[in-house]
Amino acid sequence: MKVDLQEVAELIRNSKNMIAFTGAGISVESGIPPFRGENGLWSRYDPKCLDLDFFHSHPKESWMAIKTIFYDFFGKAKFNAAHKVLADFEQMGIVKAIVTQNIDNLHQAAGSKEIYEFHGNSQKLICPHCKKIYLPEEVNLDELPPLCKHDGHVLKPNFVFFGEGIPEEAYANSLAAARKTDLVLIVGTTGEVMPAAMIPTEAKRAGATIIEINTEPSNYTNQITDFFLQGKASELLLQLEDLIGEKS
Repeated sequence: MKVDLQEVAELIRNSKNMIAFTGAGISVESGIPPFRGENGLWSRYDPKCLDLDFFHSHPKESWMAIKTIFYDFFGKAKFNAAHKVLADFEQMGIVKAIVTQNIDNLHQAAGSKEIYEFHGNSQKLICPHCKKIYLPEEVNLDELPPLCKHDGHVLKPNFVFFGEGIPEEAYANSLAAARKTDLVLIVGTTGEVMPAAMIPTEAKRAGATIIEINTEPSNYTNQITDFFLQGKASELLLQLEDLIGEKS
């Protein structure tokens, strides 16, 4: 069934408390591959490098893979049109918050402000001992593992590793946003990673309309999605932005 983009644009424009829920798919057009799937990062790298116990027992080995994936590669990625449209929507007062599973910092780079990072952010490093935060450029990543300048402990990327809990504040903010939103715009996520995947479901349970943008049907499509837009996130979001702009 073909979805009327004009109808979707009207729903977005008239929403009172819309949130966006984003996953790896929104950053694929920025050159960042997803972790899972045929061409995912875990087909090339051993996921044990992000296992918390392994990281603590083999910090140099973990950091060699982490540096390659998240700083040599991710660090060069630029936000794309899909990130920018969501930032524009926030500026227009349409999007109230972004709940993202991504750790790439591209929503911030595009200009979004109210972002709940469910899995943390790769563009910050933390000392697990004293909790001091560093930016990547403040640390010499040519010497691995990087150490805290304050107490000499091994620094850790400030995102969620396997075996680590979701940041409490991000979890609470995401859940609260889901329970008060009237419309969720899902962009680029399969809905497979728990507990993040429950956020749109929680919103649906509270009465929200669900609009989904994905290149392929997801776990949400036949379960909670009201309007499924199949295609590239940047192309569809730019079309929606144009339609919303015409009516403003």
